[in-house]
Amino acid sequence: MFRMILSFFGGIFTTLTMSIGMVALTIGAIFWMYGRDLPSHESLASYTPPTISRIYSGQGRLIDEFAKERRLFAPADTIPDLVKQAFISAEDKNFYEHDGYDLRGIGAAAVDAVRSRGKDVRGASTITQQVMKNFLLSGDRRAERKIKEIILAARVEEALSKEKILELYMNEIFLGQNSYGVAAASQTYFNKTLSELAPHEAAMLASLPKAPSDFHPVRRKERLLSRRNFVLREMKENGYITEAAYAQERDMPLRSVQNGDFESFRADMPPRDYFSDEIRRQLSENFGEGEFFTGGLTVRATIDNEMQPIAADALRRQLEQYDRSRGVWRGTGKTLPPEALVDEATWREALSNQRVPRDITLETQWYPAVVLEVSEQGARLGIEKIDTAEGGNWVPPKDMSWARKSLSNGKLGAKGKLVEVGEVVLVRRMVADADGSFIRWTLRQVPEVQGGFVAMDVNTGRVIAMQGGFSYQASVFNRATQAKRQPGSSFKPFVFAAALDSGYTPATIIVDAPIEINTPQGVWRPKNSSNRYYGPTPLRTGIEQSRNLMTIRLAQEVGMNIVGDYAERFGVYENLSPVLANALGSQETTLYQMVAAYAMFANGGERVEPTLVDRVQDRYGRTVYKHDRRVCDDCKLSTLAAGQGPRVVSNRERVMDPVTAYQLTSMMKGVVDRGTARKSVNLSVPTAGKTGTTNDAKDVWFVGFTSNIVAGCYIGYDQPRSLGRGASGGGMCGPVFQRFMSKAVKKYGGGKFRAPEGCEFINIDRFTGARLSANASGSNVVSECFREGEFINFGITFDGGFAMGADLPLIEGAGGSKAKEVTTSTGKKAVVGPKAGFGTLSSGGLY
Repeated sequence: MFRMILSFFGGIFTTLTMSIGMVALTIGAIFWMYGRDLPSHESLASYTPPTISRIYSGQGRLIDEFAKERRLFAPADTIPDLVKQAFISAEDKNFYEHDGYDLRGIGAAAVDAVRSRGKDVRGASTITQQVMKNFLLSGDRRAERKIKEIILAARVEEALSKEKILELYMNEIFLGQNSYGVAAASQTYFNKTLSELAPHEAAMLASLPKAPSDFHPVRRKERLLSRRNFVLREMKENGYITEAAYAQERDMPLRSVQNGDFESFRADMPPRDYFSDEIRRQLSENFGEGEFFTGGLTVRATIDNEMQPIAADALRRQLEQYDRSRGVWRGTGKTLPPEALVDEATWREALSNQRVPRDITLETQWYPAVVLEVSEQGARLGIEKIDTAEGGNWVPPKDMSWARKSLSNGKLGAKGKLVEVGEVVLVRRMVADADGSFIRWTLRQVPEVQGGFVAMDVNTGRVIAMQGGFSYQASVFNRATQAKRQPGSSFKPFVFAAALDSGYTPATIIVDAPIEINTPQGVWRPKNSSNRYYGPTPLRTGIEQSRNLMTIRLAQEVGMNIVGDYAERFGVYENLSPVLANALGSQETTLYQMVAAYAMFANGGERVEPTLVDRVQDRYGRTVYKHDRRVCDDCKLSTLAAGQGPRVVSNRERVMDPVTAYQLTSMMKGVVDRGTARKSVNLSVPTAGKTGTTNDAKDVWFVGFTSNIVAGCYIGYDQPRSLGRGASGGGMCGPVFQRFMSKAVKKYGGGKFRAPEGCEFINIDRFTGARLSANASGSNVVSECFREGEFINFGITFDGGFAMGADLPLIEGAGGSKAKEVTTSTGKKAVVGPKAGFGTLSSGGLY
């Protein structure tokens, strides 16, 4: 009997042992089979998550950020214990005890699934397993993935510390609102750093990983509140907070940026504009788009926070002034349907969804609005973010009397009848100049005409301000860097620079008379803008008064190939076509390139590489790009003698003779003092520059500089067409330059343009080019710089056959220029060629 009992229990034992062995063998086989081709977990040790690239101004202010996934990397030792405890309580309370997987959790999940007959299938993944899923595996719900997850989790637990695993998890996890990782989420939901979070706020963040879209802080507020309180209770039960703290935190209301309880971190950032977007474009080319959007770069921009709004305001004022002078109303082109106007809540929601610019401040901020009523009183508006005033927000009829509406048939409507009910418009407050008190609302529109503005340091090329159009949100196309436009007469200084380096002087006489040139397209008869001819004229007066015919003669005599070499050396063009029309700026370039080229005139002829970026650092703080490469050996010294500053040695390439640069600067100063810019530019410091107006005034320019800052503007339609009679560079761009530079001079200063060594100053008559005595005075006297040791033919003047002698052809081909022997009015023979000295008259070989 006893043997039978032993045999019975022995059989049971054997069966159980064999069953257990078979189960173990099966499990082992499964784990061996799925564990063979798993991805390597070793890469996790050196993982660098995609993080935000941030752009800071020259003053250290955050101005923009770019990212595919908005993530701020937070090392484990910088994440407060409170935040870690909240996530552990919510996701894996046995995190510090298990080996990567939690058998108890898996068992509980399996029981729930059986009880609910598959309706309640929940995960039992540990934080380590979630790291495996997020980094190395897919997110599909299959047993195969779960097995792989457990295998990898066990391996990672052996390779990495718990803190490293937690660091990976808390920086990678998605928490809604395009926020990845706890640091970014803390900023997004509370505008706080991790160390500033209260327990109930940490618990709210820990509630989100389960399903961020199902726990929205506004739309699913009650559900999120319940989940938050559950996490707080878990924190209490796990011993992370006391009973009293739990009771206090549980009773706290659910507050967030999205609910309007905190100001968004974006409120401290200016709206994205042309400057930061151009940095994105350039750095994406230099570093690659992937690195820029995921590499966590820290970019120190050159922008001056104080001067950028001034530049935007200066350009916007001019564009709007011109637009309103045309008297045509176009509006926004947006309309809300009648059903969207039934009540205030409905129209406010509909208006908020309209894509109209919200980044314009001109005198006061511009707001989107919808027309709710039109009557004899004017137009009653519903204005975004503005409470509806008692009696309504009205725009009176007199505010609309300046324009006529552009109709769909191309005609103009009746004067003053601009808007209809449902139209989306832009408005701003009209305020009193004296005290800024509110007067009324006034209608505004984004001008059809556009333009660009750039200002930079003449010595470093650092761009301190840039505006690429009226509004970035209305049009992201950057007209300062991307628009190719004809520079017109603003290109003439490069022709004159080539001439000055070829032996001409500011006093060289050039004939200003009619020209006819054979071209493949027919006979070209260029004219001066005044349609007048002025006869023999000194070079200086030619640039001051922007004489086209003199410029063409000069380019013909110097040679367009030489002019092209100068333009290419200065970076205005990559390849200037050697046709005479290009001497008048007919080939297109960008404002950015022109302003950088003028900086080289201002600094005495040294190479300037324009830049929007001072320095770029990678995620570890290592400098990967630095613009300023000048040498400063004194900066390495521990001490300097009293009163002595560090000496910075320029290693820039010289692109122009310093005497030539000074001569040209002096001549361009005459443009401002008494030439084509005299009416619009009048600064407190010496200023030089050049206006530019193309055929039919399709583009107008002004580029000018002081001893410290160079700035330039162009204005024109995106689809080039005439700006109308009377439009000119001096009249339209000159005021933009004046408004900006009057403020820039107060901040950056300015002084006399420094004359280089090698200058010999001689008084000349600026009308005739004749030499005057050293004590001569009067409005006609100019102290001109000549090169020391240069041979100057004083008193010798050639008319170059100015009377159009029969021995000279009326029409010259557009080929190269050669020296010619001509008969003067006295009957003598003279050679007029590429080298013309002081007091000589040159025809340029064109009549």
